Amino acid sequence: MGRVVHFDISADDPERAARFYREAFGWTVEKWDGPMEYWLIGTGPDGEAGIDGGMGRRKGPSPGVTNLIRVDSVDRAAARIEAGGGRIVQPRTAISGVGYMITFQDTEGNTFGAMENDPAAAPEDPSA
Repeated sequence: MGRVVHFDISADDPERAARFYREAFGWTVEKWDGPMEYWLIGTGPDGEAGIDGGMGRRKGPSPGVTNLIRVDSVDRAAARIEAGGGRIVQPRTAISGVGYMITFQDTEGNTFGAMENDPAAAPEDPSA
């Protein structure tokens, strides 16, 4: 069963947005030491109901907030999404050391992400 495990916020100015969420809700927002510009968001203590998320710099049109659903395989999830009438917006993308992600729209035009955990994930080399 796919469960929402993470949310992703798009921001024109991530530092400004980080200040807002820290001050408005007491969230922790820390820049990720990873291969892309991204901030990790903690919304509360471990063991308390809720999910944490992250934030990236907006790159073009975006839905604002995307909920990510954990799946065993993004390829199988994409097939089920399309079979059910959904649409893949962003195909399988590797996030180094994290896993693979797709972005899709459901039958009503709502945007979600699906994430397959795989610490060995690495972007494909287009020159190979």
